Amino acid sequence: MSSSDDGGYVHDPAAFDEDGEPTESADDDWLVNPAHPETTDREFDWRGWTVVGMIVVAFIIAPAAILLWPPDVGYRFALLTLPLFPAFFLAVTAVWATTRP
Repeated sequence: MSSSDDGGYVHDPAAFDEDGEPTESADDDWLVNPAHPETTDREFDWRGWTVVGMIVVAFIIAPAAILLWPPDVGYRFALLTLPLFPAFFLAVTAVWATTRP
């Protein structure tokens, strides 16, 4: 098994000119002529509204729940878990909403 079999970097001397600069390949066309952002199929759909809903939960409902938490139930529990779960779900929702198949 060579180092090129595992998908790692393999130096290709033919990819460089005499000055040591990389030569252009067919894969580098997007660097010269990038696609304009308006040409992509991105819109604020139900995924975006899901993220907005999680932002409301994380920044409005969770702090209100901390303020309304009864002191005899365990205030330390309220300060640790009530912000943790909405923040975790906000992060997961944001990653889910921004990755497209």
